[in-house]
Amino acid sequence: MIETVTRKRIEILTDTALVKRVTSAIDSAGITGWTITPVSSGKGRDGHWREERVMGTDKVFVLTIASEEKADALAEKIAPLLSSHGFLLSMWDVQVIRGERF
Repeated sequence: MIETVTRKRIEILTDTALVKRVTSAIDSAGITGWTITPVSSGKGRDGHWREERVMGTDKVFVLTIASEEKADALAEKIAPLLSSHGFLLSMWDVQVIRGERF
């Protein structure tokens, strides 16, 4: 049987213009990788929204997987931006193979 390890999957919804700040926080938390996925539309507390490349408010998901300690460090670094910039951060436990890579 293949052995798995519990890690944290982290998703951060942010404006494309702020991706560098998010990925820098990921890097400084000691997390070794991330993936960026475009988001075309959604709905939140303030209603519907769609990508807006002209205004520079199109959104992306930044996805990463990390140990609990590194995930907590990232959350601490990102927390001030959650309110000031309207980021959304979610994390949950996932099972991964080759846990040493995360």
